[in-house]
Amino acid sequence: MIRMEGVRKSFGDNHVLRGMDLHIPKGSSMVIIGGSGTGKSVALKCVLGLIQPDGGRILVDGKPADSGDRDAFLARFGMLFQGGALFDSLPVWQNVAFRLLRGTLKRPMDEAREIAIEKLRRVGLKSDVADRLPAELSGGMQKRVGLARAIAAEPEIIFFDEPTTGLDPIMAGVINDLIREIVVEMGATAMTITHDMSSVRAIADNVAMLHDGVIQWTGPVADMDASGDPYLDQFIHGRAEGPIEAVR
Repeated sequence: MIRMEGVRKSFGDNHVLRGMDLHIPKGSSMVIIGGSGTGKSVALKCVLGLIQPDGGRILVDGKPADSGDRDAFLARFGMLFQGGALFDSLPVWQNVAFRLLRGTLKRPMDEAREIAIEKLRRVGLKSDVADRLPAELSGGMQKRVGLARAIAAEPEIIFFDEPTTGLDPIMAGVINDLIREIVVEMGATAMTITHDMSSVRAIADNVAMLHDGVIQWTGPVADMDASGDPYLDQFIHGRAEGPIEAVR
């Protein structure tokens, strides 16, 4: 579903992606791991076209990501943002139904509200949450609202940007389980970026280790612990010593 071939991106003298190769099969869940500032978010934004790569190519479902109708392309994606990114001034249901109230996916307001409430139920929130404002919700509830919004338009591809950031371990586990269940139910292709190893083990079919602008290792999550790759081994065990230099 997604193929990145030799993707390069620099910001001045900062060479973030140095020839990234990645293949995400249709209907699979790929988790990209790596330290802060290694280019995980840049890679995601390159696929979406929010950042234009300097070289290489990106294919989505066999077609160049930068070709064709832009609105139709983006309509295939859902996104759970790292900080929730909910609109403070809109009630919860309008946050969930945001894409259904405008643009190419527009639905009648009553229908959009019904879909929003159904998606809220799917992530474990009751219908009385629909008319609250985001500020009235806990961090875990806000993350669930963000997840409901990501799936509201039944996307083929869902991106999860650090889905458990800021959550306690129990709520993080709940969100991980929800993500896994929903991706499997929908048959969606998922791409997650995280440094939370509990998320990796709960969500991933396949894992890719991004370091120094390239994929150092990729393979099934079941092979991760016995990969023999020094970069991956150091990262998943949180060791200070190894080929990845800790910034002090």
